[in-house]
Amino acid sequence: MKEQVILVNEQDEQIGLMEKIEAHEKALLHRAFSVFVLNDKKELMLQQRAGEKYHSPLLWANTCCSHQRDGETSLAAGKRRLQEEMGFVCELKELFTFIYKAPFDNGLTEHELDHVMIGSYQDAPVINTDEVASYKWMSLEAVKKDMEVQPTIYTEWFKIIFNKFYHHLKV
Repeated sequence: MKEQVILVNEQDEQIGLMEKIEAHEKALLHRAFSVFVLNDKKELMLQQRAGEKYHSPLLWANTCCSHQRDGETSLAAGKRRLQEEMGFVCELKELFTFIYKAPFDNGLTEHELDHVMIGSYQDAPVINTDEVASYKWMSLEAVKKDMEVQPTIYTEWFKIIFNKFYHHLKV
């Protein structure tokens, strides 16, 4: 069975299910999550997407992100995907939700009601090379500055989400 996403309205109420690729082709609003993992030095673990990804290959993004499955809580989904992509699990806390829309050159569009979560981890991940090409730790200030200098090496959604995440932590 192909992966499905949860279609939602602007109040995050489920209104249906749809195959992931179709939802991205039609730019329909669906539920998603973004995980930001920090270490004790307040550095963010970034992941570089695998080169085989169907969009945004080899671009840098937050620690992991994906879509909840039908009946799965956001926190459970975040932990599941963290294990699948980065090879570890940590406690997560949901910080906020927001809606964004990011079109891609290949005709697909991310239109997501995103649940943004934070966690803490100190060790090196054991990356799944089918999903992740590399990882690195960077301070939030360094990420912010690097995005200004090299915006094309980051995913479109990460640029949007990082600014909200950064502002949320600085408030």
